[in-house]
Amino acid sequence: MVRGSRPLGQTISKKFSDMRYSNISWPFLLLLCFVSMADAEYMKYKDPKQPINSRIRDLIGRMTLAEKIGQMTQIERQVASANVMKQYFIGSILSGGGSVPSPQASPAIWVNMVNEFQKGALSTRLGIPLIYGIDAVHGNNNVYNATLFPHNIGLGATRDPGLIKRIGEATALEVRATGIQYTFAPCIAVCRDPRWGRCYESYSEDHKVVQQMTDIILGLQGEIPVNHTKGVPYVAGKDKVAACAKHYVGDGGTHNGINENNTIIDEHGLLSIHMPPYYDSIIKGVATVMVSYSSLNGVKMHANHDLVTGYLKSKLHFRGFVISDWLGVDRITSPPGANYTYSVQAGINAGIDMVMVPYNYTDYINDLTSLVHKGVINISRIDDAVKRILRVKFTMGLFENPLADLSFAEQLGKKEHRELAREAVRKSLVLLKNGNSPDQQFLPLPKRARSILVAGSHASNLGYQCGGWSIQWMGDSGNITTVIQYPVQGQQFLMR
Repeated sequence: MVRGSRPLGQTISKKFSDMRYSNISWPFLLLLCFVSMADAEYMKYKDPKQPINSRIRDLIGRMTLAEKIGQMTQIERQVASANVMKQYFIGSILSGGGSVPSPQASPAIWVNMVNEFQKGALSTRLGIPLIYGIDAVHGNNNVYNATLFPHNIGLGATRDPGLIKRIGEATALEVRATGIQYTFAPCIAVCRDPRWGRCYESYSEDHKVVQQMTDIILGLQGEIPVNHTKGVPYVAGKDKVAACAKHYVGDGGTHNGINENNTIIDEHGLLSIHMPPYYDSIIKGVATVMVSYSSLNGVKMHANHDLVTGYLKSKLHFRGFVISDWLGVDRITSPPGANYTYSVQAGINAGIDMVMVPYNYTDYINDLTSLVHKGVINISRIDDAVKRILRVKFTMGLFENPLADLSFAEQLGKKEHRELAREAVRKSLVLLKNGNSPDQQFLPLPKRARSILVAGSHASNLGYQCGGWSIQWMGDSGNITTVIQYPVQGQQFLMR
């Protein structure tokens, strides 16, 4: 009941006493009763004027265990439907690398797909909106005709945080053009060994450069307000998206650069090299943090309670939600999935709030439900996870604006964004060696050269030049995202 309002019985009696006619039918009285009950029912979590913490407490107090576990579940769009959303109360959907509604899908096709899933979520008893995630790691790179920016290794070479922030702003608009509200970016790994195959996803081997580049979060999510509480996520509005700092922590320092391997390092090295970009990301209001596949001194990060709960949540006061990587919980065991129930137990108890399943969501939901019923996972751990997820959703305004529209459609591949990408390319170029000697310099090129031969497999291959995470998660060959155009100004380029 709203403070200051009459009790339900008094409300009905007053309505009766105010009536001017006595020959009122019972159906009408019954209807009046229902209207009065509806007036008395006030759901605080639906009131945007209420403080976010109050809305969270009100909503979580209404939720069943099934609804809570549903919020902790992220599934791939290929297994999602409006009915699945409604039946399992799913909290999040993602598009994995290359997972699209149709080849060369338009913004309208993307928006309609996301909205269909969202309508399923909204049709549940409590109407909690879903959050849809995608790997927009150098532009909205899954999407045909989107603007692709240089990868992080190139952007780090620019040493230009302002440029990176503008790239974040453009990326947010192009993600919103498809109706999506969440990107799994930025990767803030500090690559310490160039043999690591994902070094191109790292801004630098120098953590100070990586820290500067976390300004992309301010572009993606918006400038945080003055006196904003450290650790609390912040997303400015409908033209912004939730960001994700990844992969926590030490993924760029694995032994011999082996992907998903073991990072062997002492506490000083961890805190001085790999952790600083997370300090900056949290200060800048990052909404989510993704856990690394890798291990730290033999302990899988997806099962590392000390670093996920003890350090990230308790020491750094991170208040957003922690998400697993793709099948990351499965990989707690070797081989992956060898004891899935144990993996769920270890991952959730370590502090993971949302699990990227992505396909076998019923196994995950059933196992997590059973573990809670058996007391292996405490309900307080579930509540902590759900509160964090709801905090991000409330902060983003998803409850007020759950459905997307086509108002941002023209932002996809926008001319200004492509000019920004060209600027980033120019600033990211690094000259390693200019000819054989100072007397035989290769650059600058002769202005009167009649023709220039550009040779090699990458010379006239847009897909190869774009690299990984470009339409497909491993990239592809050819004109993958748009018709390639070369500016020719009085000179001939022979592409081979």
